[in-house]
Amino acid sequence: MTIETTKTQLVRDFYAALAAGDRDTLEALIDPAFVGHGAEGMPFGIGGAHDGAEAMRRNFWGVIARNFEARAEADEIVALDDGRLLVTGRYRGKGRNGGGPLDAAFAHLISTANGRITSLSQFTDTARWQDAARTRTLDLAIADGVATLRLNRPDKGNAINEAMAYELLDMATEIAERDDVRAILIAGNGPNFTVGGDVGLFAKTSREDLPKRLRRMIDRFHLAIEKLTSQDAPIVAAVRGGIGGGGLGLLYVSDIVLASDTAQFALGYGRLGLTADGGNTWFLPRLVGMQRAKELFLLNRRLNAQEAADIGLVSRVVADDALDAEAAAAAATLAAGPTNAYGKMRRLLRQSFETSLADQLNDEVEAIVDASRSDDVAEGIAAFVEKRPAVFRGK
Repeated sequence: MTIETTKTQLVRDFYAALAAGDRDTLEALIDPAFVGHGAEGMPFGIGGAHDGAEAMRRNFWGVIARNFEARAEADEIVALDDGRLLVTGRYRGKGRNGGGPLDAAFAHLISTANGRITSLSQFTDTARWQDAARTRTLDLAIADGVATLRLNRPDKGNAINEAMAYELLDMATEIAERDDVRAILIAGNGPNFTVGGDVGLFAKTSREDLPKRLRRMIDRFHLAIEKLTSQDAPIVAAVRGGIGGGGLGLLYVSDIVLASDTAQFALGYGRLGLTADGGNTWFLPRLVGMQRAKELFLLNRRLNAQEAADIGLVSRVVADDALDAEAAAAAATLAAGPTNAYGKMRRLLRQSFETSLADQLNDEVEAIVDASRSDDVAEGIAAFVEKRPAVFRGK
């Protein structure tokens, strides 16, 4: 038997063990010093280097197994001049928990030594993986000018994980690119809005990997917050149950925040020894004042809905059974308004804490002059004169 044949059989045994989830065989086939590299852009932040066989099993293949019903089907194995093997084939399967179908080509570069696999570099169509994972953590529906975005991990308190951060950025981008979106409604499926970051996920992450996981997740979550903040379309948040940690960032980007009388608000970072994300250190002092913000951070005070309203975190408290209807009505009212002008209002208010009075006055002039050129202003003035409701088109 040639060396190439031996290597090829080793690799075939490896793919068979992966498909069967045969941990004992994988341990025998993979060198303990194995180095894996997932394709950049893989979902759940598993792209990049995984040093060691255990890290690859736990943080790459294990994540795939938890989130996908999929297998790698090797079609062709070619020996390269440098001693490595090039394996080509397809990943086939589907995302778990409502995810879509997966059918993605792959190429793996595999190195072997002493009868074991020492490295694997993955190349694949990561967009197909992202599509297969999509719809697990968020629901987006657009109708009658309102984009309704619902956090959809009710069994986990809508805790924010990597998938949700990635998906939130994708959906915020999609909303921004739609001309027909004139208001946004953010809510949570289940009894909670969001408990914040997925502490259960953090607990399963090794101490060495936690900083990288947090960076990948929070970078995208922050980009989503920026994207939502910069929309012309005004945003309504409907808060039911618990909301905490970085999840408060979704409250901060909202212009109208309606809270059920069941709502509870807390930061929670101090309990974990963490600091802050989601824009908490920027938005919170501006909403409630510096001294109160420090108290909420350092003493981890939990606020009920009325307390949150009293200090300016929410716009209004409503009965729990009325929350959905009132939030939908507010979003519909905003969707019928002058969207372009709303966008200018949002930007002027957001910058006002950092801009000098002279600059702010100048920006107000430029914004109102620019807005005056729109069809909506012509309609608004005509409707005022004619004593009838205006019919705005959002342009």
